[in-house]
Amino acid sequence: MISVIIPVYKEAENIAAISAEVNRVLSNAGFEHEIILVDDNSQDGTEKICASLIKTLPLKLIIRKQNKGLSLSVIEGIENAAYQIIVVMDADFSHPPSALPQIINTLLKDKADFVIGSRYIKGGDIDKNWGVFRRINSKIATLLTKPLTKVKDPMSGFFCFYKKSMPDKKILSPVGYKICLEIMTKGNFLNIKEIPIRFTDRSKGESKFGLKEQFNFILHLIKLYLFVYPNIKQFILFSAVGASGFVIDISVYVGLQKLFNANHILARGLSFWVAASSNWALNRNITFKAENKSLKLKQWTFFLIASLLGFSANFGIYYFLTKYIPFFEKYLIAAFIIGIFFGLFINFILSASFVFKKNKSDK
Repeated sequence: MISVIIPVYKEAENIAAISAEVNRVLSNAGFEHEIILVDDNSQDGTEKICASLIKTLPLKLIIRKQNKGLSLSVIEGIENAAYQIIVVMDADFSHPPSALPQIINTLLKDKADFVIGSRYIKGGDIDKNWGVFRRINSKIATLLTKPLTKVKDPMSGFFCFYKKSMPDKKILSPVGYKICLEIMTKGNFLNIKEIPIRFTDRSKGESKFGLKEQFNFILHLIKLYLFVYPNIKQFILFSAVGASGFVIDISVYVGLQKLFNANHILARGLSFWVAASSNWALNRNITFKAENKSLKLKQWTFFLIASLLGFSANFGIYYFLTKYIPFFEKYLIAAFIIGIFFGLFINFILSASFVFKKNKSDK
């Protein structure tokens, strides 16, 4: 017996079709089921549509008016589920209903306790309409979760598990839309399996993906890292090294202009390389002293790449806050500090997970 949870904020155009198709697939496969639609008070005609659908489908609609958010909607849907097998999926057909029998049978017959519909294993695929930026964004986001989980597609929103395995609500604190990562990280799942799916871009309605959700994803990652790695001594050391690098960066930047009359663009470029190189040396010998000593040139190069990615995150957060949130237009320094913090965090994740990671092949 299956409970299918589908968040449907602003999805009025898709509700009838996705509900009918999920019902058809599960009925043909012989599964008794219910479909729970959870709406954050869209006021787009969802209630009227569902009132008609309920007459012929095993459908339940939950309207939420407080503490809105996709992840929180999914959690409430799970809490209200009548059956023990939970499936979570999107309403826009990006997750193929045809894959439902396979994802459920994997849970039932393969001794799995958590099953993910994956885009990134053999047989999985992504819609050809996905642009280069979105593909790169997805890959980077997945990369940042590697210290949390080893699955290939932790960003998937199509997953299945037993309700009894749901983590205690007291420890759940999702931000944004990556509820699969939240449940998987905080739950005690011993056998996680992935099945291949073809992720299809929506044909109706508007995507919820945007800068705000990317910002929320970073916040969510911070919470998950602090949950999984409560000992933050290494991060504090990394931050202290970063602070010293900031002083070096400013000193070289100003010194080159004052002492050698260097162009400010040239000075800025050179100061970054000097500061990043100093940070690499200090982190190698202090923060990650107990870690692997890989080849210096290789490690230095990777650290510079990580620093550039961290700076990109820094600038991106600063731009987003000052461009779209009126408060930060007045308090630019606050946006500047937040940007530095996020950039530092991204740099730390990449450094701990890849730059200074133990590698037996390194001598």
